[in-house]
This record gives sequence, structure tokens and C-alpha cells, in this order.
Amino acid sequence: MVGTSETKQLLHLVFGGELTRLDGTEFKDLSKLEVVGIFPNYATAHAAWKGKAQQTVDNAHMRFFIVHLHRLLDPDAA
Repeated sequence: MVGTSETKQLLHLVFGGELTRLDGTEFKDLSKLEVVGIFPNYATAHAAWKGKAQQTVDNAHMRFFIVHLHRLLDPDAA
């Protein structure tokens, strides 16, 4: 740790793939899921999500999601 003024690390995962239905969240082929990356905060995760979503705008079944990993790692945190 470099100093005490660092902000708390809140990990976020961005991933996605082609859905079976437009109104669901079931993926068509799990072997084709794309992991965009793991990011240290929501702002950078959102920027990555937005970029990937814009790249796949022509395919209505493609969806990318942001998962709040920090909530999974520490569910009791406020």
C-alpha cells in the first residue's frame, strides 16, 4: 500500500454474450461468453461495458453485464 489516502478497491467484472431471448438473461452458448475484464471501480467498468455494448449494437441478442464482485467477496459490507 502506497498511502492511507487510497480509495477502497471495489472490483467489478464486465462480461457478456449472446442471449437466447431478448427478455431473458440465459446465454445461447456458454463457451462463447466474453470476459471484457475486471476493473477497480464502477466508473472504469462502466466505460468498458459501454464500449463493448456499442461495438455489438447491431446484434440485439448481445448483452454485456457489470457484476459487482466486491459485493460477492464481502456481502456483509455496507
